[in-house]
Amino acid sequence: MTDKKITGELEKFSYSLGMSIAGNLIKSGVSTISPEHFLEGITDTFNGQMPKIMPDEANRILEEFITKASKGQNDKNLEAGLQFLSENKKKAEVTELPSGLQYQILKEGSGEIPTFTDEVKCHYHGTLIDGTVFDSSVKRGQPAVFPVNGVIQGWVEALQLMSTGSKWRLFIPPGLAYGEQGAGGVIGPNTTLIFDVELLEIV
Repeated sequence: MTDKKITGELEKFSYSLGMSIAGNLIKSGVSTISPEHFLEGITDTFNGQMPKIMPDEANRILEEFITKASKGQNDKNLEAGLQFLSENKKKAEVTELPSGLQYQILKEGSGEIPTFTDEVKCHYHGTLIDGTVFDSSVKRGQPAVFPVNGVIQGWVEALQLMSTGSKWRLFIPPGLAYGEQGAGGVIGPNTTLIFDVELLEIV
């Protein structure tokens, strides 16, 4: 592949559009396509030629394929997360609650414990089970302030057990995170999440 520089407004727009479409397809669970037929569909449509697949049928094909691809990714994420949590709970330093939430105490604080209606200030660092970082107040250098009842269920449960000054590592199954919908980006459907959470203060 040649590293050809893209110049010209239309060329840059076209390349950017291709990136956007591919990114949206990947987020939908489509990991591969036939570039030849993809380009043929674009060319025929722009040239006003008779389509080889009628629009109604094309819409049905798209819906069925994306649904199938998305389900495959859902199942893959769920299976990987369940396997990880199953092994993780065997560690002596990890506690599993009845809800399925797992946690490890990295530092024990001595302050007050927040209630459901409190607002708290926290530092956090969130990763997938493969170590991919998706969000981090630590990296931004700015703690986050939010109501205890305004975050994902795994956080809501953990924060009401943590003393101020504590730092816990949370292992959150999808049912206590973003579930089958995911949250976009690298947080796909049925994704298990890991958070290092430091409860700085109740505000």
